[in-house]
Amino acid sequence: MRVSEARRGEIVRLAKSGGLTSVEELSALFKVTASTIRRDLDHLTKQGLLARTYGGAIAIGGRHEASVKQRSLEGYDAKRLIAAKAAEYIQPGETVLLDAGTTVGAMAEFLREAVDLTVIAAGLTALEALVDADEVHVECIGGTLRHVSQGFVGPLAEASLRRVSFDRAFLGADAVTADFGICEAGYEQTQLKELMIERAVQTYILAHSAKLGQKPFHAWAPIPPGTTLITDSEATRAQIDAFEGKGIEVVIA
Repeated sequence: MRVSEARRGEIVRLAKSGGLTSVEELSALFKVTASTIRRDLDHLTKQGLLARTYGGAIAIGGRHEASVKQRSLEGYDAKRLIAAKAAEYIQPGETVLLDAGTTVGAMAEFLREAVDLTVIAAGLTALEALVDADEVHVECIGGTLRHVSQGFVGPLAEASLRRVSFDRAFLGADAVTADFGICEAGYEQTQLKELMIERAVQTYILAHSAKLGQKPFHAWAPIPPGTTLITDSEATRAQIDAFEGKGIEVVIA
């Protein structure tokens, strides 16, 4: 087996296990140049084995739900840019819902200095970011904790959401397509997201470009026209056009 083939096989294995996936980390691990790793990633993307992210790649096509710890390694720079852009939409005096997930959790970090803000948290990532943000009023929807995603689901979570409304809802996603909507590993998650969308004046989906057009699972929440998708600059023109054709605003962070 050629050295390049062996290296590419190991890159796919690491991506599937949630291991090292950034260009810099892979370059150091295999002791090759960053340009060599980028060529490897381009080759694997063309084969349909990986999806490119901002500065790295993730595995596609599987049915394994990655943990929050694993997801924190995926598209880190892109997620920070998306999170910062999303935080710009929030105005003083608003009540906003923050979904579970690493990108929304990163967004919560940009709200730590906010004043006159109420946050309704649907997962631990946002709660952890705001636990000592004394000027932010934080509520938690409660319910059953999904350990893998660190989000709350189930009847108690749904009952909580039916008693509140919010100016803006910021949702994460395992994947998102223009035709099907938000993709998640379980039906409890998509049912909850539909309720979040229903209770919000304005909804934002935070998803880096590697998640666009992917269908890793079979549970979906439709996206209504007027929703805003915030993604990164690696999104293609075709991907953007597909969402805009459904009445979804696309913002590039």
